[in-house]
Amino acid sequence: MNPHLIASSLSTAVDSHMLRIKYKFEHASIIEYNRTSIGLLKIERKQDGIELIQIQIDPLYQGKGIGKKILEQIINEANSDKKSITLQVLKVNKAQRLYVKLGFKIIEESNDSYFMKYSNDI
Repeated sequence: MNPHLIASSLSTAVDSHMLRIKYKFEHASIIEYNRTSIGLLKIERKQDGIELIQIQIDPLYQGKGIGKKILEQIINEANSDKKSITLQVLKVNKAQRLYVKLGFKIIEESNDSYFMKYSNDI
């Protein structure tokens, strides 16, 4: 994550990382692949939609379709429950291309991030 944070002029200090980790930590799950912990997923299911708070995959496991498969499962859940999905991604993070490919649209932006939404009615 550090390269994305540095490219976005955001803090990489230990305290800043801890704040990001602790943010909505009650919604966190460990992502496992072949019984190895390879990432973190934070997702909040709300009455009016699903918020994808954080998804991080260890760089050694990126590009293998793991993140895409997780996102497709979340999209299937949203479609079944007739809910939208929202997320925030740093503009410099190449994951945004995957989000667009899966049907997410940019609905707002800040200096360093895009706010995206997946919805059947977009």
